[in-house]
Amino acid sequence: MRILTVSDEEATRYFDFYRPGCLREFDLILACGDLSREYLEFLVTMARCPLFYVKGNHDESLLKHPPEGCVCLDDRIVVYRGIRFLGLGGSHRYRESPLMFTEQQMRGRIFRLLPQLIRHKGFDVLVTHAPARHLNDENTPAHQGFACFHWLLKQFSPKYFLHGHIHMRYNLHVPRRVVHGKTIVINACEYYTFDYEDGPKTVI
Repeated sequence: MRILTVSDEEATRYFDFYRPGCLREFDLILACGDLSREYLEFLVTMARCPLFYVKGNHDESLLKHPPEGCVCLDDRIVVYRGIRFLGLGGSHRYRESPLMFTEQQMRGRIFRLLPQLIRHKGFDVLVTHAPARHLNDENTPAHQGFACFHWLLKQFSPKYFLHGHIHMRYNLHVPRRVVHGKTIVINACEYYTFDYEDGPKTVI
C-alpha cells in the first residue's frame, strides 16, 4: 500500500503546482495536523483514496467545520486494509487551547483507549501531531513531545509512528526518518511517501 503523509505545511507539488493524476498512485493519505480544511478536502478529492487525519494545535477551526470526505483518527483505532491506525492529535500545552494537553491529560487519553487497544489486539501505525519526548522533539514548551507515547511504542511495537509539529525547514538537523526499537519514526512535515505492505503485522 502506497501512503502519502502530510503535515504542517502545504506541499506545493500537490496543491499550487498540482498536475492531474499526480495523487492517483496513493492508496491512503495520512495527515498529521496543522493543515487547512481546504487543503485536506482538495487532497481527498483529487487522490480518490481515503484520507485519515489528526488535529494539530492550530486546528481549532476543524472542531466546528471538519474537512468533508476525511476521517478523523483522534482517540480511536481505524482499520483499513487490515492495518490498524491509532490517532492522537494535539500538542503539549503552552497556552489554553482545546487542542493542547498536559502530559497527564495525554496519558488519560491513552488510558481511555485501552478497551479499543484490547479489542483490536494493539495497532500497527501511530499517527500523532506531536512527537514523543526526546524523539525528534525540541526543548521549547511548544515543541516538546509526550513521554507517554513511549509506553505505546514499548507496549505495542507498532511498525510506524508518524508525527508532525517539528518543522524541518526551521532546523536542518531534524531527521526525517529514524528507527526506534521496532518502530520506524517519520516526521511528516510537508510531505513524505512510503510503502506499507497490505495486511496486519504479526500480533505479539
